Amino acid sequence: MEELSHKRKLSIMIAIIGAMFFSAINQTIVSTAMPRIIAILGGMEYYTWVITIYMLTSTIATVLVGKLSDIYGRKPFILAGIIFFMIGAFLSGFAKDIFQLITYRGIQGIGAGIIMSSAFTAVGDLFSPRERGKWTGVMMAVFGFSSVLGPTLGGWLVDNMPWKWLFWIFLPLGIVAFIMILALFPKVPRKESESIDYWGSLFLTLAIVPLLLGFSWAGTKYAWSSPQTIGLFAAAVVFLLIFILVETRAKSPVLPLSLFRNDIVTLSNVIGFIMNAGMMGALIYLPFFVQGVEGISPTYSGYVTMPMSLAMVFVSAMTGRMITKTGKYKKFALLGFPIMVAGMLIMAYMDSVWLAVIAMIVFGAGLGLGMPVFSLTVQNAVKPNELGVATASSQLFRNMGGTIGVAVMGTIMTTSLKHNMQSGASAGGSAGSGAANLANLAGSDPKLAASLKDLQGPQALLDQPKLKELLASLPADIQPVVQHMVDVLKDALSSALTTVFLSGTALLVLALVLTFFIREIPLRTSNKMPEAERAVQQEPVSIH
Repeated sequence: MEELSHKRKLSIMIAIIGAMFFSAINQTIVSTAMPRIIAILGGMEYYTWVITIYMLTSTIATVLVGKLSDIYGRKPFILAGIIFFMIGAFLSGFAKDIFQLITYRGIQGIGAGIIMSSAFTAVGDLFSPRERGKWTGVMMAVFGFSSVLGPTLGGWLVDNMPWKWLFWIFLPLGIVAFIMILALFPKVPRKESESIDYWGSLFLTLAIVPLLLGFSWAGTKYAWSSPQTIGLFAAAVVFLLIFILVETRAKSPVLPLSLFRNDIVTLSNVIGFIMNAGMMGALIYLPFFVQGVEGISPTYSGYVTMPMSLAMVFVSAMTGRMITKTGKYKKFALLGFPIMVAGMLIMAYMDSVWLAVIAMIVFGAGLGLGMPVFSLTVQNAVKPNELGVATASSQLFRNMGGTIGVAVMGTIMTTSLKHNMQSGASAGGSAGSGAANLANLAGSDPKLAASLKDLQGPQALLDQPKLKELLASLPADIQPVVQHMVDVLKDALSSALTTVFLSGTALLVLALVLTFFIREIPLRTSNKMPEAERAVQQEPVSIH
């Protein structure tokens, strides 16, 4: 498709970006409104499944579609992804209970995974690696823009319209994107020599599902040492070993093991995994500081993270242009990671909302510099007929890193919080004796005991109106003791979050160190790979 006219390519990219924005905005628009939707439908105990099912289906769809799109072309899969996503969104608006919503969100996840995998690969089909830098930056900016617009618009819609319109309002955009892809995107013939790897697809899915479920539930639904968690991880290892055995014998493997003999691909995927683990694992807990420690309402806490998205939108677009202009990409990652580390360090020691905003701006700028690079390194290091599977592997590692990072950071926060609260209670002095008297009083008053039980964890700090109502309902002589308990909980949470952000910083530093070892090969000005360039890509690893 590289031979298409610039005007035709531009039209196709507008359609692809429309499809991506349709998928991205539908994810971010429901983020702030989902608790309200769950409250209406009921089934709060199944809330995490609404998120987990989307993550599972999108991750599996991403990696499976990669190889299939190399065989059949990108067009049918982008169209299928849009259809799946639209059906899932349409049905979600009709959900009568939490189980229907979980099912329909799973369908949406399939569509999202297909769209994301096919869209990024299609850019590789349309443009040479040298030109891809500009468009990769634009596509990253689309994600940033959707994360700015989505939560704010979602909050407004759920306050002023029936919640079903959150899923329906952008359906016309999906129809427009579908028509544009159908009309403009060229169809390519199937590669007859390639066959579908059914067994590899099956065992890869069976390995991914228990692994992601294990990390999603460990430390929350089940203990890390529980039989359920150990069983899920054991199943993942067994199915992974079977998958590797199957892939060594497959004629056309769904995820070729030979791909990982390429040091650039392997190192880029490892860095993407570590980067997402540190980034997602830390940023997911930022609301605990803004809402829990600083007492900002959920509505306004979204404005604290907005500067990060805005900075990422601007910087990623500029980075893409500079990569295309210079043909160099490694230096942008080497510059982006230290800036991300600086942003994360500010988060670790922030003591005000303004410092949180500054941290977001700094981190977003670093993200804009570093994030577009590693998809580009992978695509530039493989043959054009491996673009789909290589891009899918990159997204798989990032998704897995984010999921595992959130789980591990959650365990770090819980363990640190428990230790800090025990330390705070033992250092309470006279307040500690007051707390003991309060405990005795609560023993004779079941209603008071039930109220004070909420103060045993950080959830109490995330609902400030309810906390103020609780304090106001207590007798005047008890209020100072309870307020001290709240202060101890805030200090414990703040210190625990410092540990979480420092852990995220350590992971980003590790990613920075590994980036030095990435072999930078020239960005090709054509999708064709001359023998000379193939030889260059097989050189041993060296440090630049």
